[in-house]
Amino acid sequence: MYKVLGVTLIVLALALAVVPRFTDCQSQGKAIELASGKTVPMKCHWTGVAEIGVAAPLLALGAMITVNRRKSSLMPLGIMGVVLGALAVSFPAGLIGVCQNPMMLCASVMKPVLITLGSVAAAVSLGVMVLERSNKI
Repeated sequence: MYKVLGVTLIVLALALAVVPRFTDCQSQGKAIELASGKTVPMKCHWTGVAEIGVAAPLLALGAMITVNRRKSSLMPLGIMGVVLGALAVSFPAGLIGVCQNPMMLCASVMKPVLITLGSVAAAVSLGVMVLERSNKI
């Protein structure tokens, strides 16, 4: 069962890293133009970059859960997964955020997808913790 949960976390981590690359404003050719004529990425782009920072340790965590042979280390791994899932939710939900216009792709697609993926990652990690706890009893 732990292997299935670990592989699920790996898939979620890959999705967290890939989805923003195709759903942020920069991927659609949109950026903020300054008075000097230079363009700067919108904050949804930086949310996508931050999600890569969450996805990389979540991927490693999923791999560790998949190959783990010591059941005593599953509780700390589960706790870390819940924290990373919460971070994945908090980046688009408000820590960095996305564009305010609900018609933008980042607000209509990227934000709900990232919140869902982060919530599922936290729930799967919580499942790892519950399974590990029930095996000790």
